[in-house]
Amino acid sequence: MDRWTEMELLVQTAELGSMSRAAQSLGLSNAAASRHLGSLEKRVGARLIQRSTRGLSLTEVGQNFYQSCKSVLADAREAEAAASATVLNPTGTLRLTASLSFSVHHIAPLLKEYTNRYPNVNVHVEVSNRYYDLIDNNIDVAIRTREFENDSSITIRRLASTRRILAASPGYLDAHGAPRSVEELANRPVLLYTYSNHPNEFTFRRNDEVQTLHVKGLLESNDGQVLRAAALDGMGILVQPKYILYDDLVAGRLVSVLDDWDLPRLTINIAFQSRRHISAKVRTFIDFLVAHFERMDYDRKWTSFDRAPGYGHSGTD
Repeated sequence: MDRWTEMELLVQTAELGSMSRAAQSLGLSNAAASRHLGSLEKRVGARLIQRSTRGLSLTEVGQNFYQSCKSVLADAREAEAAASATVLNPTGTLRLTASLSFSVHHIAPLLKEYTNRYPNVNVHVEVSNRYYDLIDNNIDVAIRTREFENDSSITIRRLASTRRILAASPGYLDAHGAPRSVEELANRPVLLYTYSNHPNEFTFRRNDEVQTLHVKGLLESNDGQVLRAAALDGMGILVQPKYILYDDLVAGRLVSVLDDWDLPRLTINIAFQSRRHISAKVRTFIDFLVAHFERMDYDRKWTSFDRAPGYGHSGTD
Protein backbone atom coordinates (compact mmCIF):
# COMPACT_ATOMS: atom_id res chain seq x y z
CA MET A 1 0.00 0.00 0.00
CA ASP A 2 1.05 3.65 -0.60
CA ARG A 3 2.00 5.13 2.78
CA TRP A 4 1.46 8.71 1.58
CA THR A 5 -2.07 7.83 0.44
CA GLU A 6 -2.73 6.14 3.79
CA MET A 7 -1.65 9.23 5.70
CA GLU A 8 -3.65 11.50 3.38
CA LEU A 9 -6.69 9.30 3.93
CA LEU A 10 -6.38 9.49 7.72
CA VAL A 11 -5.96 13.27 7.67
CA GLN A 12 -8.88 13.80 5.29
CA THR A 13 -11.13 11.42 7.24
CA ALA A 14 -10.36 13.23 10.50
CA GLU A 15 -10.98 16.67 8.99
CA LEU A 16 -14.05 15.79 6.91
CA GLY A 17 -15.58 13.49 9.51
CA SER A 18 -16.36 10.90 6.87
CA MET A 19 -14.33 8.16 5.23
CA SER A 20 -16.50 8.20 2.12
CA ARG A 21 -15.97 11.96 1.64
CA ALA A 22 -12.25 11.48 2.29
CA ALA A 23 -12.14 8.69 -0.30
CA GLN A 24 -13.94 10.90 -2.81
CA SER A 25 -11.49 13.79 -2.26
CA LEU A 26 -8.58 11.42 -2.95
CA GLY A 27 -10.22 9.72 -5.95
CA LEU A 28 -10.57 6.36 -4.16
CA SER A 29 -13.47 3.93 -3.96
CA ASN A 30 -14.90 3.21 -0.52
CA ALA A 31 -13.49 -0.33 -0.70
CA ALA A 32 -10.01 0.95 -1.54
CA ALA A 33 -10.20 3.48 1.28
CA SER A 34 -11.11 0.71 3.76
CA ARG A 35 -8.15 -1.37 2.58
CA HIS A 36 -5.79 1.60 2.98
CA LEU A 37 -7.02 2.28 6.50
CA GLY A 38 -6.77 -1.39 7.42
CA SER A 39 -3.19 -1.53 6.13
CA LEU A 40 -2.26 1.59 8.11
CA GLU A 41 -3.78 0.29 11.36
CA LYS A 42 -2.07 -3.07 10.90
CA ARG A 43 1.32 -1.43 10.36
CA VAL A 44 1.12 0.88 13.41
CA GLY A 45 -0.44 -1.91 15.49
CA ALA A 46 -3.34 0.11 16.83
CA ARG A 47 -6.90 1.15 15.97
CA LEU A 48 -6.90 4.73 14.69
CA ILE A 49 -10.57 5.36 13.91
CA GLN A 50 -13.50 4.37 16.10
CA ARG A 51 -16.85 3.75 14.37
CA SER A 52 -20.13 4.22 16.23
CA THR A 53 -23.76 4.94 15.47
CA ARG A 54 -22.92 8.64 15.77
CA GLY A 55 -20.21 8.47 13.10
CA LEU A 56 -16.44 8.32 13.08
CA SER A 57 -14.00 9.59 15.65
CA LEU A 58 -10.28 9.26 16.20
CA THR A 59 -8.98 7.12 19.02
CA GLU A 60 -6.37 8.64 21.33
CA VAL A 61 -3.62 6.94 19.31
CA GLY A 62 -5.35 8.05 16.13
CA GLN A 63 -5.46 11.68 17.28
CA ASN A 64 -1.73 11.75 18.00
CA PHE A 65 -0.93 9.97 14.76
CA TYR A 66 -3.19 12.36 12.82
CA GLN A 67 -1.22 15.36 14.11
CA SER A 68 2.06 13.74 13.09
CA CYS A 69 0.76 12.80 9.63
CA LYS A 70 -0.58 16.33 9.07
CA SER A 71 2.84 17.80 9.92
CA VAL A 72 4.70 15.35 7.68
CA LEU A 73 2.40 16.02 4.73
CA ALA A 74 2.65 19.80 5.21
CA ASP A 75 6.45 19.59 5.24
CA ALA A 76 6.43 17.53 2.06
CA ARG A 77 4.18 20.04 0.27
CA GLU A 78 6.34 22.93 1.46
CA ALA A 79 9.50 21.22 0.26
CA GLU A 80 7.97 20.56 -3.17
CA ALA A 81 6.73 24.16 -3.44
CA ALA A 82 10.09 25.58 -2.38
CA ALA A 83 11.98 23.42 -4.87
CA SER A 84 9.60 24.32 -7.67
CA ALA A 85 9.73 28.03 -6.88
CA THR A 86 13.51 28.02 -6.68
CA VAL A 87 13.84 26.49 -10.10
CA LEU A 88 11.00 28.20 -11.87
CA ASN A 89 10.13 31.63 -10.58
CA PRO A 90 11.85 33.51 -7.75
CA THR A 91 9.80 36.60 -6.90
CA GLY A 92 9.53 39.39 -4.35
CA THR A 93 11.89 41.98 -2.88
CA LEU A 94 15.39 40.81 -1.98
CA ARG A 95 16.74 42.94 0.87
CA LEU A 96 20.50 42.78 1.22
CA THR A 97 23.09 44.78 3.12
CA ALA A 98 26.83 45.27 2.75
CA SER A 99 29.46 47.92 3.38
CA LEU A 100 29.73 50.83 0.97
CA SER A 101 32.99 49.50 -0.48
CA PHE A 102 31.64 45.98 -1.04
CA SER A 103 28.38 47.34 -2.46
CA VAL A 104 30.19 49.62 -4.91
CA HIS A 105 32.81 47.11 -6.05
CA HIS A 106 31.04 43.75 -5.83
CA ILE A 107 27.24 44.15 -5.57
CA ALA A 108 26.24 47.01 -7.87
CA PRO A 109 28.14 45.67 -10.93
CA LEU A 110 26.25 42.35 -10.70
CA LEU A 111 22.70 43.60 -10.24
CA LYS A 112 21.92 44.09 -13.93
CA GLU A 113 22.86 40.50 -14.75
CA TYR A 114 20.99 39.10 -11.74
CA THR A 115 17.77 41.06 -12.39
CA ASN A 116 17.91 40.21 -16.10
CA ARG A 117 18.09 36.55 -15.13
CA TYR A 118 15.35 36.86 -12.47
CA PRO A 119 13.12 39.76 -13.60
CA ASN A 120 10.46 39.14 -10.94
CA VAL A 121 12.90 39.90 -8.10
CA ASN A 122 13.28 43.49 -6.91
CA VAL A 123 16.55 44.26 -5.11
CA HIS A 124 16.88 46.65 -2.17
CA VAL A 125 20.49 47.35 -1.12
CA GLU A 126 20.94 48.76 2.38
CA VAL A 127 24.46 50.22 2.48
CA SER A 128 26.02 50.29 5.93
CA ASN A 129 29.47 49.83 7.45
CA ARG A 130 27.78 48.64 10.64
CA TYR A 131 26.20 45.21 10.91
CA TYR A 132 22.40 45.24 10.86
CA ASP A 133 20.41 42.70 12.84
CA LEU A 134 18.96 40.61 10.03
CA ILE A 135 15.74 39.62 11.78
CA ASP A 136 14.88 43.01 13.31
CA ASN A 137 15.57 44.80 10.02
CA ASN A 138 13.99 42.17 7.75
CA ILE A 139 17.27 41.60 5.88
CA ASP A 140 17.47 38.58 3.57
CA VAL A 141 21.20 38.56 2.83
CA ALA A 142 24.15 40.31 4.46
CA ILE A 143 27.81 40.39 3.50
CA ARG A 144 30.01 40.20 6.61
CA THR A 145 33.76 40.23 7.18
CA ARG A 146 33.62 38.03 10.26
CA GLU A 147 33.81 34.29 10.71
CA PHE A 148 30.76 33.61 12.86
CA GLU A 149 27.44 35.06 13.96
CA ASN A 150 26.36 35.43 17.57
CA ASP A 151 22.79 34.45 16.68
CA SER A 152 22.34 30.70 16.08
CA SER A 153 19.38 31.44 13.80
CA ILE A 154 21.77 32.99 11.25
CA THR A 155 23.57 30.77 8.74
CA ILE A 156 26.82 31.81 7.06
CA ARG A 157 28.35 30.72 3.77
CA ARG A 158 31.95 31.56 2.95
CA LEU A 159 32.67 33.71 -0.09
CA ALA A 160 36.42 34.35 0.08
CA SER A 161 39.34 35.36 2.24
CA THR A 162 41.22 38.62 1.82
CA ARG A 163 44.49 40.05 3.04
CA ARG A 164 44.61 43.47 4.65
CA ILE A 165 47.42 45.41 3.04
CA LEU A 166 49.28 48.71 3.26
CA ALA A 167 49.32 50.78 0.09
CA ALA A 168 50.15 54.27 -1.11
CA SER A 169 50.06 56.21 -4.37
CA PRO A 170 53.07 56.31 -6.68
CA GLY A 171 53.19 60.06 -6.14
CA TYR A 172 53.50 59.66 -2.38
CA LEU A 173 56.19 56.98 -2.78
CA ASP A 174 58.13 59.09 -5.29
CA ALA A 175 58.14 61.98 -2.83
CA HIS A 176 58.74 60.12 0.43
CA GLY A 177 59.93 56.64 -0.47
CA ALA A 178 58.46 53.38 0.78
CA PRO A 179 58.90 52.36 4.43
CA ARG A 180 61.67 49.79 4.77
CA SER A 181 60.54 48.38 8.10
CA VAL A 182 57.45 47.99 10.23
CA GLU A 183 58.90 50.38 12.84
CA GLU A 184 59.17 53.13 10.24
CA LEU A 185 55.38 53.25 9.94
CA ALA A 186 55.22 54.95 13.33
CA ASN A 187 56.65 58.09 11.66
CA ARG A 188 54.57 57.94 8.49
CA PRO A 189 51.10 59.43 7.76
CA VAL A 190 48.74 56.46 8.11
CA LEU A 191 45.08 56.44 7.02
CA LEU A 192 43.01 54.39 9.48
CA TYR A 193 39.64 52.64 9.30
CA THR A 194 37.91 53.20 12.64
CA TYR A 195 35.49 50.25 12.47
CA SER A 196 38.27 47.66 12.45
CA ASN A 197 39.24 45.88 15.65
CA HIS A 198 41.93 47.95 17.42
CA PRO A 199 42.31 50.43 14.53
CA ASN A 200 45.51 51.97 15.96
CA GLU A 201 47.24 48.65 16.56
CA PHE A 202 48.67 46.34 13.90
CA THR A 203 50.14 42.89 14.35
CA PHE A 204 52.44 41.94 11.48
CA ARG A 205 53.68 38.43 10.73
CA ARG A 206 56.46 37.29 8.43
CA ASN A 207 57.31 33.60 8.66
CA ASP A 208 58.05 33.14 12.39
CA GLU A 209 58.47 36.86 13.12
CA VAL A 210 55.71 38.83 14.83
CA GLN A 211 55.73 42.59 15.37
CA THR A 212 53.02 44.74 16.94
CA LEU A 213 52.94 48.46 16.17
CA HIS A 214 50.84 51.30 17.59
CA VAL A 215 50.23 54.16 15.16
CA LYS A 216 48.41 57.49 15.20
CA GLY A 217 46.39 58.16 12.09
CA LEU A 218 46.81 61.28 10.01
CA LEU A 219 43.27 60.62 8.80
CA GLU A 220 40.65 58.36 10.36
CA SER A 221 37.31 57.38 8.85
CA ASN A 222 34.55 54.81 9.25
CA ASP A 223 34.42 54.36 5.48
CA GLY A 224 37.07 52.74 3.30
CA GLN A 225 36.21 54.85 0.25
CA VAL A 226 37.20 58.05 2.08
CA LEU A 227 40.56 56.51 2.95
CA ARG A 228 41.03 55.18 -0.57
CA ALA A 229 40.39 58.65 -2.05
CA ALA A 230 42.89 60.18 0.38
CA ALA A 231 45.52 57.58 -0.52
CA LEU A 232 44.98 58.16 -4.24
CA ASP A 233 45.53 61.86 -3.54
CA GLY A 234 48.90 61.10 -1.96
CA MET A 235 48.00 61.83 1.66
CA GLY A 236 49.72 58.77 3.09
CA ILE A 237 49.64 55.02 3.59
CA LEU A 238 46.29 53.32 4.03
CA VAL A 239 45.44 49.93 5.51
CA GLN A 240 42.50 48.26 3.79
CA PRO A 241 41.32 44.82 2.64
CA LYS A 242 42.64 43.82 -0.74
CA TYR A 243 39.12 43.31 -2.08
CA ILE A 244 38.76 47.11 -1.97
CA LEU A 245 42.17 47.96 -3.45
CA TYR A 246 42.74 45.15 -5.96
CA ASP A 247 41.74 47.10 -9.08
CA ASP A 248 43.85 50.10 -7.98
CA LEU A 249 46.86 47.83 -7.45
CA VAL A 250 46.47 46.18 -10.86
CA ALA A 251 46.08 49.57 -12.56
CA GLY A 252 49.08 51.03 -10.69
CA ARG A 253 47.05 53.76 -9.00
CA LEU A 254 48.18 52.35 -5.66
CA VAL A 255 51.26 50.32 -4.73
CA SER A 256 51.46 47.87 -1.84
CA VAL A 257 54.24 48.44 0.70
CA LEU A 258 55.80 46.09 3.25
CA ASP A 259 53.93 43.37 1.42
CA ASP A 260 56.19 40.59 2.70
CA TRP A 261 54.52 41.19 6.08
CA ASP A 262 51.01 39.84 6.65
CA LEU A 263 48.27 41.41 8.74
CA PRO A 264 45.38 39.32 10.15
CA ARG A 265 43.17 38.29 7.26
CA LEU A 266 39.44 38.68 6.89
CA THR A 267 36.88 36.09 5.90
CA ILE A 268 34.06 37.40 3.72
CA ASN A 269 30.82 35.54 4.37
CA ILE A 270 27.23 35.64 3.25
CA ALA A 271 24.88 35.67 6.25
CA PHE A 272 21.19 34.81 5.98
CA GLN A 273 18.35 33.72 8.23
CA SER A 274 18.20 29.98 8.88
CA ARG A 275 14.89 28.60 7.70
CA ARG A 276 13.63 25.16 6.90
CA HIS A 277 13.29 26.22 3.29
CA ILE A 278 15.20 29.20 1.95
CA SER A 279 13.15 31.35 -0.38
CA ALA A 280 13.86 31.25 -4.09
CA LYS A 281 15.06 34.87 -4.22
CA VAL A 282 17.60 34.25 -1.42
CA ARG A 283 18.90 30.96 -2.76
CA THR A 284 19.28 32.21 -6.33
CA PHE A 285 21.16 35.33 -5.24
CA ILE A 286 23.51 33.39 -2.94
CA ASP A 287 24.26 30.82 -5.65
CA PHE A 288 24.72 33.61 -8.20
CA LEU A 289 27.19 35.50 -5.97
CA VAL A 290 29.17 32.40 -5.01
CA ALA A 291 29.48 31.32 -8.64
CA HIS A 292 30.68 34.78 -9.64
CA PHE A 293 33.35 34.81 -6.92
CA GLU A 294 34.57 31.36 -7.96
CA ARG A 295 34.66 32.38 -11.61
CA MET A 296 36.65 35.53 -10.82
CA ASP A 297 39.09 33.57 -8.60
CA TYR A 298 38.89 36.27 -5.94
CA ASP A 299 40.07 34.04 -3.11
CA ARG A 300 43.45 33.59 -4.79
CA LYS A 301 43.72 37.17 -6.03
CA TRP A 302 42.93 38.72 -2.67
CA THR A 303 45.32 36.54 -0.67
CA SER A 304 48.33 36.80 -3.02
CA PHE A 305 51.53 38.75 -2.31
CA ASP A 306 52.43 41.47 -4.81
CA ARG A 307 55.62 42.70 -6.38
CA ALA A 308 56.25 46.41 -6.69
CA PRO A 309 59.72 47.00 -8.15
CA GLY A 310 61.18 50.44 -7.77
CA TYR A 311 59.85 51.19 -4.30
CA GLY A 312 62.07 48.94 -2.20
CA HIS A 313 59.36 46.30 -1.98
CA SER A 314 59.99 42.61 -1.37
CA GLY A 315 57.59 39.71 -1.61
CA THR A 316 56.42 36.79 -3.67
CA ASP A 317 53.26 36.07 -5.60
